[in-house]
Amino acid sequence: MSTDTASSKTSATADAGLSTLIRAVAKKRVLLLVRYPVNTLSQFGVMYLVFLIIFFGGRAIAGAALAESIEGIIVGYLLWSISITAYSGLAWNVTRESQWGTLEQLYMSPFGFGRVMAIKTAVNVLEAFLWGVLILALMLATTGQSLVIEPVTVLTLGALAIAPAVGVGFAMGALALLYKRVENAFNIVQFVLIGLIAAPVTQYPLLKWLPLAQGSHLLGRAMADGVRLWAFPATELAILVATAVGYLGVGYFAFYRAQRRARRKGVMGHY
Repeated sequence: MSTDTASSKTSATADAGLSTLIRAVAKKRVLLLVRYPVNTLSQFGVMYLVFLIIFFGGRAIAGAALAESIEGIIVGYLLWSISITAYSGLAWNVTRESQWGTLEQLYMSPFGFGRVMAIKTAVNVLEAFLWGVLILALMLATTGQSLVIEPVTVLTLGALAIAPAVGVGFAMGALALLYKRVENAFNIVQFVLIGLIAAPVTQYPLLKWLPLAQGSHLLGRAMADGVRLWAFPATELAILVATAVGYLGVGYFAFYRAQRRARRKGVMGHY
């Protein structure tokens, strides 16, 4: 009986500690956004400015042709903007913690380095979705378009679509742990994500197995055509889940292996 009581107390303490960690990570992120308002607003402003260039530039060049595909452009750009925040957050966290000299302190956390970084990533993804909501509202107001936003469908497909990008973020975080300066690789990946989101999966079905491709396709159908989650074929959803879990798992495994190698080489706290 005493053993069960001790076990329950230990579990309750662990849960309380984990909730404290989540609050601390979220609070730190909010403080960084508020403390550096110019950087925060410029990041959001650049995202919106790029869309304005795409929209007005495309309308001037393509005219009516752009109007026929504007819903797809909005959904694709929304997914791209969320993916950028989701994937780059982890890698930039590793880089900044190395610069600040606090990376090894995170490694010595009783929660484990992997769990701390996973929670940081979850907070980044939540932030990415919040930015996405604001960007989407501005894009719809600018273009005068309307999309079908069924919360269960959009959130479920959105989360599964973003999961491969998070996996890429873990892989980039692994590179940052070992090689520190990988900013140029970040920029390359941003353009790669555009190609993945715009992949013609209907013409080339094998492309559905690439990161973001299937998620972008299904999310576009849901928001532009109003297709509900339960109306999609089971095989399409199975591919989406498989790519989400697969790429996320591979990325996290790469990050886990990289942190162990960084510790063995003694470069965890170097920059």
